[in-house]
Amino acid sequence: MLALLHTSPVHVPVFDALRDRAHPGLELRHLVAADLLERARAAGPETVTDAVRARVREAVEGGARAVLCTCSTLGDVAEAASGPVGVPVLRIDRPMARQAVATGPRIVVLAALESTLRPTVALIEEEARRAARLAQVRPVLVAGAWERFEAGDTEEYLRRIADATEAEGAGGADVLVLAQASMAPAAARSLTDVPVLSSPGTGLAAGAAAVGVPGT
Repeated sequence: MLALLHTSPVHVPVFDALRDRAHPGLELRHLVAADLLERARAAGPETVTDAVRARVREAVEGGARAVLCTCSTLGDVAEAASGPVGVPVLRIDRPMARQAVATGPRIVVLAALESTLRPTVALIEEEARRAARLAQVRPVLVAGAWERFEAGDTEEYLRRIADATEAEGAGGADVLVLAQASMAPAAARSLTDVPVLSSPGTGLAAGAAAVGVPGT
């Protein structure tokens, strides 16, 4: 069983559908803790370290063989919990970051939430060092998008993100990275010719591999 640690309930049906398409037979357990993101935004991700570890331990005690954190803001904190709990604790965006580095050096990171930018940029730079590749990472906050997400206006949220990918794609980037899992549907709406990467598919694949369930 793979446990998913979310900070919004909107991710639950998204990952269930993705599992059904790509990893049939994979058992998922969803843990939703919206308060962790709120606290991390207010005081920094490091302030919720103990709370994240507690949720990870809860998942492991419930039978999880691996835990996948779907919140990019908390990804680094979640990964750090892997040692103490004895099972892999993965962040949703690491495979995406690795793919971005392999695609080209001029990387634009788009986020709807400002607290996601710094950890995503740091992750990409880390993967670039591991691969001994050059990475010129530029963070971009999509103005007004998160407010639309919080208001439940998904259409406008995704429209603003898709528009941002087209604007940034025209600026000479080699690859565009959607920093938050909730942004993923905007990739299909974008008209840019520049590759647009999102985290749910590759992240869930890494989680499935960690518990020994192959993809289709």
